[in-house]
Amino acid sequence: MAQINQPMYILRDDTERFQGRQALRMNIFASQLLASIVRTTLGPKGMDKMLVDKMGDVVVTNDGATILQEMDIAHPAAKMLVEIARKQENVVGDGTTTVVIIAGELLKKAQELMEDGTPVPTILMGYRLAVAKAMEILFDISFDARDKDTLFGIAKTAMTGKGSDYAKDELAELLVQAVKKVEEGEEVDKTLIKIHRINGGSVEDSKIVDGIFIDQGRANETMPKEIHDAKIALMKYPLELKDLENAKVDFTDPLQMQIFLDNEQEMLKEIADKIIDSGCNVLFCQKGIDDVVQHYLSKEGIMAFKRVKNTDVKRIMKATGAELITNIEDLTPDVLGKADYIHQERVFDQILTFIEGCDEPKASSILIRGSTRHISSEIERAMEDALGVVAATIEEGKVVSGGGSPEIEIARQLRLYANSIGGREQLAIIAFADALEIVPRTLSENAGLNTIDLLVELRAAHEDNPYMGLDVFEGKVVDMKEAGVIEPQKVKKQAIQSAQEACEMILRIDDLVAAAGALQKPDPDENLDNSGMPPAPGMGGMGGMPPMM
Repeated sequence: MAQINQPMYILRDDTERFQGRQALRMNIFASQLLASIVRTTLGPKGMDKMLVDKMGDVVVTNDGATILQEMDIAHPAAKMLVEIARKQENVVGDGTTTVVIIAGELLKKAQELMEDGTPVPTILMGYRLAVAKAMEILFDISFDARDKDTLFGIAKTAMTGKGSDYAKDELAELLVQAVKKVEEGEEVDKTLIKIHRINGGSVEDSKIVDGIFIDQGRANETMPKEIHDAKIALMKYPLELKDLENAKVDFTDPLQMQIFLDNEQEMLKEIADKIIDSGCNVLFCQKGIDDVVQHYLSKEGIMAFKRVKNTDVKRIMKATGAELITNIEDLTPDVLGKADYIHQERVFDQILTFIEGCDEPKASSILIRGSTRHISSEIERAMEDALGVVAATIEEGKVVSGGGSPEIEIARQLRLYANSIGGREQLAIIAFADALEIVPRTLSENAGLNTIDLLVELRAAHEDNPYMGLDVFEGKVVDMKEAGVIEPQKVKKQAIQSAQEACEMILRIDDLVAAAGALQKPDPDENLDNSGMPPAPGMGGMGGMPPMM
């Protein structure tokens, strides 16, 4: 058979493909671009981002998780960093900006090593050795703490630099009180704490509720607005008949129609009677409540709520001791919960129902106030972050000092450790150490301080004290442990490990195949500036990225 010399194509003609070093450079550049976008938000002096969607809705925030979630990111490598940020948020609730900028810096250092001839497998091995050693160092510089003062300091640190900065002491105190109410041993179920924002008023008007509240009013306006000595029934059972809207019912004369309606009325009355006979005077139902049932309940002075959210039901159970009933036949006095006082109240423009006077409630609620929607939203995000780190501290029991001190100490010890490692892996470990210093460097840059002098001072201070960090307000190097600037160990641990994992995943990619138009072709004249950040032009969004390299 004659040999066929024509080329064979297995991809569509309009498919784009980038191979080897070109694909790697594109992915690294995309990751650095994403890191540069969120980098300016890090720390107490970080700036905010304004994000506008296609509908014109505006979000103003410096929360890394929110920024990455709201951005329309298209590049696959950048999406990987978004995933590690989402993982960071889900696991510990804070540190999303940190994990992204560390990953971006690790990739930058890896590219420098590759340009000098270091193979990718060698870089990856060095990074693995570095992250394992970093975890040992992190454990050594951590200290035990679960007391109230430590939790207060951690909550305050998490909210510093957010929209709540000027009221962080009051908000941190509210949060610690709420966590202490739901704490069981060394576990905190964050779903038992409701953080609800209301536009109007000032941040100082925020408060923790003596009990809990739900953000809805009673099912019927004729029902009482307040109940003393409440006996509470919780039901996951529809208090209505099956919807007959699409059913076909044939009647031969009007009398049959009346009998049918009478039977339906009687069935609904039986449902209402069973609720009344249980002795409850407040009913929370996860399903619907028919108007007829509402009428009979209202006549008996029972306050009822329909379509209550599952999370609210869970908090009511924990606060009042009520049992959730799935069959109305099981509704007896034994399954009812108790509260001293339940009342409906209008707070600014929202209707809330407060459940107060519960015996040792294992649920809590915080009411957040802010003069505008944007302010209250940012405060809510800050509180959610603080809740995550406080819960992580209680569960892990380990904390570290803040202000960039863990990164500086880990970097210092990694350089010493690198001397004991032979081969080019040593270079990768040193590069890993240099990459970690992006955190204190960014804190300094965002505060407008002399970065070079402060980094030199920080390194020198760590020869004697591993807790020395950067006070961006004073522009000095101080003992962060004594200053009360502390963070959960879990935040740093998760950030360093996740950044290394994402970096390794991106560095192992040597072939990028994309549908036509999914990626823009790289520009060989495109470079990063001296700061390691992409140039300003073209930073309009990751959906239509500027040319890469």
